[in-house]
Amino acid sequence: METQAITATTWVIDPMHSEVQFKVKHLMVSTVTGLFSQFDGQLEMVGDDFDDSKITFSADISSISTGNEQRDGHLKSADFFDAEQFPKLTFTSTQFKQTGDDTYDLIGDLTLHGVTKTVKLKAEYGGQMQDFYGQTKAGFEVTGTIKRKEFGLTWDGVTEAGGVVVSDDVRLVLNIQVTKQA
Repeated sequence: METQAITATTWVIDPMHSEVQFKVKHLMVSTVTGLFSQFDGQLEMVGDDFDDSKITFSADISSISTGNEQRDGHLKSADFFDAEQFPKLTFTSTQFKQTGDDTYDLIGDLTLHGVTKTVKLKAEYGGQMQDFYGQTKAGFEVTGTIKRKEFGLTWDGVTEAGGVVVSDDVRLVLNIQVTKQA
């Protein structure tokens, strides 16, 4: 009786067709959206579905952008991300489990500002398609919320009226397209 080896397939993030955003309340009345423009990652699929895939991801802190140069400089400073001392944000999955037809729980270790915490995110599978070049692409939207202070991002400002300037809750929204490797 022969046993067939289970093959692993690597899928690599296509940065041209992906977005990595975060959203945080400012003054608790409006939301500021930021993004990382430099990132990479991959998904290692075992078998013929994405369940139990291994996922790695990293983003360059210096690529942060909120559309405001002064704010971006503050975010890269030691008050927040300290890009000079902690140049990368990294994520390594510990679990990727299908929870519905097109939904997954994504659990893993997020390292940010020198602190590693386990986070749980939701992933929605958008499907697969071949592009004009014959490459197979798949898409996922990954969402979740982290507490910035748990990662040592503790800068706080308080208005004269006693209002909080920046929320502790940071929403993550990643729209990721991956390319199947030969």
